[in-house]
Amino acid sequence: MTFPNRDQVLAASAGWVAVLLNVLPGLGAGYLYQRRWKAYWITSALATSWFVAGAALAQGAAADAEQQNQLVGLLGLLLLAGITAAEAGLAVKRVRNAG
Repeated sequence: MTFPNRDQVLAASAGWVAVLLNVLPGLGAGYLYQRRWKAYWITSALATSWFVAGAALAQGAAADAEQQNQLVGLLGLLLLAGITAAEAGLAVKRVRNAG
């Protein structure tokens, strides 16, 4: 009994599911579906860093700047979700075209 290798698992995954999972809940859930652990942990580290940086910068901020800080935080997470979603879809396409 042989187990599928990394590329076979990735090629067998539905690209649209990985894209959707990276967009909707965000934070790299599509990478879990694709079993791409390194990409998932990188995405998790970036999202955590974004949260920590936002919290640290908000410490001395005025109350009227709070809404702007929240908007910047949301836009950063949406950008991260968009980039990871595109990358997850392209990874499936790349592996399928190669094999």
